[in-house]
Amino acid sequence: MNDLRNHHSDSAVSSPRPRFLILVGLCLCLLLTLGLGACSSNFAASADSLAQPGTHTSAATTYPIKVYFSRYPESVSTNYAAVYPVNRTSPTVAVGTFAIQMLIAGPTPSEKQAGYFSELNTMLSGTSNCSAPIPVGGPDFTLTLNMKGKTPESGTATLQLCRTITSPGIGADARVTAEINATLKQFSSIKKVVILTKDGHCFGDASGKDLCLK
Repeated sequence: MNDLRNHHSDSAVSSPRPRFLILVGLCLCLLLTLGLGACSSNFAASADSLAQPGTHTSAATTYPIKVYFSRYPESVSTNYAAVYPVNRTSPTVAVGTFAIQMLIAGPTPSEKQAGYFSELNTMLSGTSNCSAPIPVGGPDFTLTLNMKGKTPESGTATLQLCRTITSPGIGADARVTAEINATLKQFSSIKKVVILTKDGHCFGDASGKDLCLK
C-alpha cells in the first residue's frame, strides 16, 4: 500500500511537467508560424514592388516646334514662297524629322478653314524605296544633317524623298520648297537645305543639272 501511495504521489508531482512542456511546444509552434507568415508577407510585398512601375518616373519630354504651311490666297496670288507657321509639339528629340512628317500630314481642319495648305502630301505617290523595319513600306523621306547630298557640308541638311513626287507646276514646286526650307531652318543647326527626289535629283530643278548639289 505504501508503494502504491508513493507511486501515486510521484505521479501527482511529475504530471504537470509534460503538460508544461506541451504548452511551451504549442507556443513555440504558434510563434514560428506567425513569424513565417510575416516573412512571407514581406517577401510578397517586395516582389510586388519590383513588378510595379516606379512611382517617381518623370513626365515625357516634349519639344515645341513650328511647321510652315502656305496660305490662301497669299501663297497663290501674291508670292509662291510666302509661308506661315503653326505650332506643333514633337514627342521626340528628332525634331527636324517630326516637323517634316507634320508638314506632309498637312494642316488641321481648323487650320484649313483659315486658309493654310500644303501640296506636298498629294504630290507623293507609290511605295517607298527606303528601308523600313516592317514590311508594309518605308518612310516618306530621309533627313541627313551636315550633308549636301553625299558630300559632307556643315550646316546643310539633305532631305531625300523616298516616294515618287509629281508636281502640277512651278508654283507648287516653289511653295513646297519654301515650306520645307522654312520648317527645317527654324533649327539653328540647319543653315541650308537640299531637297532630292527618290532618284537623287534636285527637286524642282527644271534645268536637269542638279544645281542644288553644285
